[in-house]
Amino acid sequence: MSKKRVLSGIQPSGALHIGNYLGAIKNWVASQDEFDNFFCIVDLHAITVPQDPKELKKNIRDLAAIFFASGIDPQKSTVFVQSHVSAHSELAWILNCFIPMGAMERMTQFKEKSLKQKDFISVGLFDYPALMAADILLYDADFVPVGEDQRQHIELTRDVAERINSKYGEVLKVPAPAIHKVAARVMGLDDPTKKMSKSESNPNHAVFLLDEPDVIRTKIAKATTDSEKTIVFDENRPAIYNLLEIYQAFSGKSSQEIESHFAGKSYVDFKSELAELIIEKLAPIQEKYKVLVENPQKLEEMLEEGARKAKEVADKTLRRVQEKVGLG
Repeated sequence: MSKKRVLSGIQPSGALHIGNYLGAIKNWVASQDEFDNFFCIVDLHAITVPQDPKELKKNIRDLAAIFFASGIDPQKSTVFVQSHVSAHSELAWILNCFIPMGAMERMTQFKEKSLKQKDFISVGLFDYPALMAADILLYDADFVPVGEDQRQHIELTRDVAERINSKYGEVLKVPAPAIHKVAARVMGLDDPTKKMSKSESNPNHAVFLLDEPDVIRTKIAKATTDSEKTIVFDENRPAIYNLLEIYQAFSGKSSQEIESHFAGKSYVDFKSELAELIIEKLAPIQEKYKVLVENPQKLEEMLEEGARKAKEVADKTLRRVQEKVGLG
């Protein structure tokens, strides 16, 4: 039997942090033998907010290097840049014509992001769920690994696929979300009520994948905890719970093992071990990343090959949809 197909992507909108790694990339790497994976650097989504062109180009290549350095194997998985495959934009327009305005207006993330851009809210920001749906549907994806906060977008994708299928027959595969439980939503070190973000201004909000060891130690030492003393997995204590989930995701140990290990120990002991664990796990990624960015031609060749593979699949889907709706 052929492998189930997975599509996922990350915006090249700044340095990646451990939340991006634990919530997405680490799981992608682990699933390469199980699934037929397509991993997209979604640069078209990035320009829904203002970007510096030179910085965006650099971020795209840096993100690709992080993907490969983290263990994504181009022989097993297809890694490509969204704008290198024109079918994404073309299918997004077609989907626009099958998505009601009300569905877009209900998108929670648009409401949240538009509050931060009161001076100028682009049509692209409002409409990007249609592009996200195109990203997914072009590759006949069976599953889409997403955080809980993206579930609404997957539901919109399913809805538009079902609407088109009901009108024209089985044209598009209806995907299912794949929500990872452990560290699926890593919270900020400074505020455990907010998801870890690339855009927060507090320098101690997140540990970035390319942070130096001493920077990591400082950030973890300053991470918010609480006034309790026991180190246990308690969702009613969000600060220590978040740090324990990070420890669990990096160590692979069970919650019982972790609680037993830190029984009777202090927050200082726990934070020290957590920092060293993160440093240990990120070191090989950082080393491989440096090798890749020092060989930009090789990186470009890898992305070109990924785009070629992606285009073969995406163009077939686009032609199938175009034919059914009467285009061309």
